[in-house]
Amino acid sequence: MAKKRERFEVIKDILQVIRGSRKIKPTRLLYASNLSPQMFKSYIDELLEKRFIQSETDEKGKKLFFITKKGNDFLEQYQIIDNFIKNFGL
Repeated sequence: MAKKRERFEVIKDILQVIRGSRKIKPTRLLYASNLSPQMFKSYIDELLEKRFIQSETDEKGKKLFFITKKGNDFLEQYQIIDNFIKNFGL
């Protein structure tokens, strides 16, 4: 059975998908995040509230998400912590 992802790991995964796409539509991000629609909405609302991501509307009226400097900073710090944990075999 697959290991359940921790909260910070889900946030990291969402932010990495957004950063890799520069700007991404909600449906594509939902599929890439591998979350239920309810959980996805909860995480997106939190990331928007904490300003890790922002949304904008394109010329066709479609919503797009993009990562902010704060979101990029989170990913950098997450990587440092992840490397630290791996170096000690935890």
